[in-house]
Amino acid sequence: MTKIRYLIIGDEFFNFWFPVSQQVHAKVAFVSLQVYEIFRSIQGESSFVGMPCVFIRLAGCNLRCRYCDTRYAQEGGEEMALEEIVKRVTTFGVKLVEVTGGEPLFQQETPALVTALIEKGYQVLVETNGSLDISVLPEGAVRIMDIKCPSSGEGHRVMWENIWKLRPDDEVKFVISDRHDYEWARGIILDRFVHAKTKILLSTVFGELPPRHLVEWMLEDRLPARFQLQIHRYIWPHDSRGV
Repeated sequence: MTKIRYLIIGDEFFNFWFPVSQQVHAKVAFVSLQVYEIFRSIQGESSFVGMPCVFIRLAGCNLRCRYCDTRYAQEGGEEMALEEIVKRVTTFGVKLVEVTGGEPLFQQETPALVTALIEKGYQVLVETNGSLDISVLPEGAVRIMDIKCPSSGEGHRVMWENIWKLRPDDEVKFVISDRHDYEWARGIILDRFVHAKTKILLSTVFGELPPRHLVEWMLEDRLPARFQLQIHRYIWPHDSRGV
């Protein structure tokens, strides 16, 4: 079936890429996404860490980070109708949902999915790699945006314009592999975020940089940022899926 870029609100269907004033009505609209997995776990990162959360892992990604821990979701997946995805989410009985990947914004239908979940009363987090326009996501979504450090191999793909599109409830994440990454991230934080309300998060590449080193650097510099661990990596084996 052909995918149509429609935003579903109740019984109405609107062309997502045009203002609401330019409504496009249709009797039938089929919106689908490529989904790798949907599961319930605890939130392992961000300011929501430790909270029960339903994860919708979408397939496909436009980057190939050196230390990617979800390479299996870079392609493939199962085509699922938007309504089917929302119905699956409701079976878990958890009101916090994260749309992740892969790269969620790699699929043009993702904003319609996020909007549908918000309309159902879910709090929705979207974890994105920062290389695509975050402004396509609706009001109410919490955007957790990576700024890729040099060691990722994809630092040149950062869409810097996204910084000006961040809202106070959004979060920015730096994943640090070594001292060079840290100094690079520190410069960006002090130059662009020191007066911002957006939450700034720093974590380490699992198995490469001892967390204690990053904490010591942050304390020494009095860096206005939050240290975080990927706690799911310490609860389950690091290569586990669906957790």
